[in-house]
Formats: sequence, C-alpha cells, structure tokens
Amino acid sequence: MRFIKFNDQQVDSFLFMELSDLAKALTKQPEIEVDYSVQSYLDPVENKVFISHFWDHRKNGETIDGLKSDIYLRCIGNYYYTNYQQVSKFLIETKQLHLSSLAKQLFILLEDIRLEERCVKERPGTKYVFASRKDMYRKYFRSQLTVHHERNIVTDAFFNTCYLILTAQSPLENVFKLSETLDRMMPYLESKLFQVYETNSTEQIVKLVLDIIEPLEEILEKDMLNTYFFLAELPYETIVSPSLFEELKRNPKLKNKDSLKDARQGDEDVHENKMPTWHSETSKPTKSFLQFEIEQGTNTTINGDGIIREGEDTDQALGMVQGTSKLAKKNDYSKLEALGNVKEERESSGEMAYGKENKYAYPVFKRSSKPLLEEIDSYQAKKKEIVIYQKKLHMMFQKTLEHKRTMPRNDLDFGRLNKKLLRILTDRNPKLFYKKQEKSPQIDAVFTLLVDCSASMFDKMEQTKLGIILFHETLKSVQVPHQVVGFWEDTNEATKTKQPNYFHTVISFEDSLKQQIGPEIMQLNPEEDNRDGYAIRHLTKHMTKKTETQKFLLVFSDGEPAAMGYERNGIIDTHEAVLEARKMGIEVMNVFLSNGEIDEATKKTIQNIYGKYSIFVNEIEQLPNQLFPLLKRLLLKMI
Repeated sequence: MRFIKFNDQQVDSFLFMELSDLAKALTKQPEIEVDYSVQSYLDPVENKVFISHFWDHRKNGETIDGLKSDIYLRCIGNYYYTNYQQVSKFLIETKQLHLSSLAKQLFILLEDIRLEERCVKERPGTKYVFASRKDMYRKYFRSQLTVHHERNIVTDAFFNTCYLILTAQSPLENVFKLSETLDRMMPYLESKLFQVYETNSTEQIVKLVLDIIEPLEEILEKDMLNTYFFLAELPYETIVSPSLFEELKRNPKLKNKDSLKDARQGDEDVHENKMPTWHSETSKPTKSFLQFEIEQGTNTTINGDGIIREGEDTDQALGMVQGTSKLAKKNDYSKLEALGNVKEERESSGEMAYGKENKYAYPVFKRSSKPLLEEIDSYQAKKKEIVIYQKKLHMMFQKTLEHKRTMPRNDLDFGRLNKKLLRILTDRNPKLFYKKQEKSPQIDAVFTLLVDCSASMFDKMEQTKLGIILFHETLKSVQVPHQVVGFWEDTNEATKTKQPNYFHTVISFEDSLKQQIGPEIMQLNPEEDNRDGYAIRHLTKHMTKKTETQKFLLVFSDGEPAAMGYERNGIIDTHEAVLEARKMGIEVMNVFLSNGEIDEATKKTIQNIYGKYSIFVNEIEQLPNQLFPLLKRLLLKMI
C-alpha cells in the first residue's frame, strides 16, 4: 500500500473530504470533484475544482483558511458569477499581446478581487477566511517585490506592486520605484486598477485589463517570469453558465399592457374544431385549459402561471399515457420499459453503481480449491495456537446464554402485571411484575471477513490468517454463518479503462458451518494492489441479500487504498463506501495491521475512513490477543 502524497507531502484526508463536501454543497453539484494543483482554478469543462499547493507548509489554521478561500472563490465566485464566454474572448485577445502572461494573471487577480467582494456579500461568514488569505498573500508578494526589485525583473515587480496597492489598508502604502517611465505612468495605472471595486461583471474586468495592458505593451520589454495566478485555456465557448441558464428559462414580458376585465369565470367554452387562445385580436375571452406562451396579448383576470387546476376526464390533450396502443405485426414493443425505469436501472446496476472512481473496475470471482495436505497441516498447527482463545469465547458465550435463560422472571419492577396485588397494601416497595420464561435466544447475525491481499501484506499474511482462523473457529462453534474473502486488483492486467478486481472466497456462507471447512483459509496470499471502496461495495451488495438482522463486515488491511488511478481519491471513495454500507444496516469495522509503531498521520487517515470503528495492531504477533476482546464484544452484542 502507498500513502497519498502531493509534492512529497501527505494529504490530510479528512480535511480533503471536508473540502470536497463543501464544494458539492456550494455548487449543488454532487459530481463536482476537488483536486490539488500548483495554482487554484475552476475547470468548468471537467467539473473540477483545483485548490493550490501555495497553502502547504503553514500553520494548520492558515492552511485551512487558504484552502477554504480557494473553494469559496471557485465554487461561489467562478461557478456562479464568472462569464466564461467573455473569458474565451479575452483569451483570443491575449494571443496578440507580447505581455500575454501579465494580461492573464492580471485578469485573474482583478476577477478574484471582484468575486471576493461578491462572496463576502453573499456569505458574510467567509469574511474572516478572506482576511487571512489576504494577509498571507501580502507577506508573500512583499517578499517577492523585494527580490524582483533587486534583480531588476520589472514586469514581475509591477505585478507584485499591483497586488500590494489593491489590498493596502492605508493610502500611504510604501512600494519601490520600478522604472522612470513606469513610475510616471503609475498614477494613471493606479486609477485604472482601483476601478475593479466598481465593476460587477466579467466583461467589465476584461475591458479594464485590456485598458491597463495597452500602454504597458509599449513600456515593458519582457513578459512575466513567474506564474502567481493561473488562467487555464479551455473550450469555454461550450459552457453554459448557471446565470445564463436561468436567463434562458425566464418568461418574456408582454409587449402590451392592455387588459380585459370581463373575462368569463365559468366553463362556458365549448370545444369544437377550433381551440381559442387569448391575444390582442381576441374580443371574446374564454376559459380553456390549453395555454400558450406568447409575448404579446391581453391580460385577463383568469389565473395563469402558479395556479394548478385539477385535471378532468376531458383533458385528453394533456393526458400522459404509456402503452395504450395495440401490438404491431412487425415489431414487438411489449417488453420495452419506461425511460425513467431504464435510467434508474443503469444508475443502480451500471458502471456508476460501485462509485465513479471505479467505473472501469470489474469483478473476477475465484473460489477456493480443495486444500492440499500441507495446507491442512498448517491450518491444524495455527488452530492449536488459538484454541485457548476459542474455548474461552465459547465458554463465555454459553454461560451468557444460560444466564439469560435462567435469570429471575418474577418480582420485577416492570413487565407483565402479576395477579397478586395485595402487596400494594402490605409492602412498602412492591414488585408486582413478571416475565414469561425466556427461550434460549438464537443468534440472528452474519459476518464477512474481507482480507486485503495487496503485495504489502507479504510480511503480515501469516499472522493475519491466525486472526481469521480465530474468528472462523469461534463463529463456527456458536453456529454463526460467515464468509472469508480476499481481494486485490491485478496490476499487470490493469489499464486506464480496464481494471480487473479479484474476489477470492475461501469460505462461503453456505460452507462456513461445516466441520471440515477451515484449511481453505491458508490459500490467501499477498497479490497486487487494493481497491478498498470497490471491494466494500461488492461485499455490501452481497450481504444485503442475507436475511439476518445483524450484519458485520470486518476489513483486515495494512494501509490506504492504492490501485490504478485510485491514489488520489481512494480514501474518499472508501469512506463513502463505508457510509453507504452503514446506511444499509451493516456494521463496518477495520483491523489495521502493522509490524511497527503506527504514526499519528496514518492513524488519523484510517480513522477518517472508518471512524471510531478501527483497531490498530502494532505488533502483528499480538493479533489474536487484540482480536479476542473485539470478538467478545461482538458475541455479547449478538445475544
């Protein structure tokens, strides 16, 4: 297994999931993705938000503020208030400029300032985050200005100066003199820059940037050396913004404002060959259920949009029917399903049924083979190591059952009312209730042990088998059905569009209680990669078909998910798979295996995925000792 890293830094997976949820909530798009990049920007074509590495290696609070400010700017500002048709035109204009990088970065700077004001106005709670963002950027641009001034990199120094001037808290902001020609033009440029606070559209920002760049084209010889803000060159002309979509849905106003006050209120209209509508040329208004959207006409007192009229038998023009025609001679359409049903079926059983990160993954099911003699011997040897734990658990289980069966059933504080009511008068604290004799409870539960068979398990697999044998023998002794499944992804066969995932069922539900079953566990071996979210969803689907009331899924693993194209979003996908399983009534727990001390970052990541239902095994040799209390709690819970 491999840890997810960006720029040699491990990502806080829980924070990453919080940012992803925040992006989905702000955009109201459940499919939008969040990813890391050198610079922050919104990719509306791929429906993806990029947050910047600029905020790395800072105090924890500053990092969170910076990343959240990126999300706010992209998911509130760019998503709703940036006109990408204007951005497309601007990119065409910049191709003719020799200061194209300065123009694009200046556009992003001014557009972000405009959008920041909009975000704070719409959501005042973001004000603190943006203030923190501004402080960090000001320190950075101040240091960059010093460096560029010393090295005489005029264009970059000018851009640094622009940011410091625009975000200054005082009109006496102290900046370096850049060059003689540029200094003479600075009053004009400053007046133009400050117009950003008067703009209210992307189109005005574009015009403002072009006005600033035009004189600079003749003064500055070189374009910018560094990239502080990034404007991606995408096919923006294909995008319909949310604001434009709302404009397309808007009903046009009537050209005339005349009205008729004597419109009839009854159902006087007689449906003949013609269907009357209301317009300027109609002198006799009638009431009809057929309505048209027109831009000119006469206002009447008849209710229109917003009033829903109950349908009638005569409303055949509005009738919505399905399959009322007879069978044709040539084509049989009787087996066709409704379009909505087909779409629903595709979503539930199609390529997205196991998560969008797994749309190219497919299962390969493998059954256990007949155990070899050496596998039987190895199993018997390991069984002897755990037999003391298994017997303790079995004895504890039997005693608990017997205690529940024979515990006192009379003279209780609650239950069924006893017929002997005289004690109400004779006793100070009468116990007048009883319960029927309880039968020995039957365990209504089922278990699945999902075993990570990735290559990194090579030094832990033998001890892991010991823990699985403990579970198997204990559950078998108390007649609880269970299955043991190893999972891995074949790295050699995996491609970007084809990812075979193997599920090796060494013990099935049907065979789990048979006396001779067990040595098949020894057939589990370390293999390749692991796609945990996909495996959990598959086993969840299998377990939902079981009729038992209590369902438990235990995942034995030694690290984070790692598979083809799964490194970045594997943690989130696995976390979502765990949540989905729990919503279906399956209790999901993780047993994390290690051969040494587990660092805090790893613990936090695993807890982010599974929550508090995680057991950390520092020394793999102590696995049976640490599984014993877990199995004890689960057995007591099942009774």
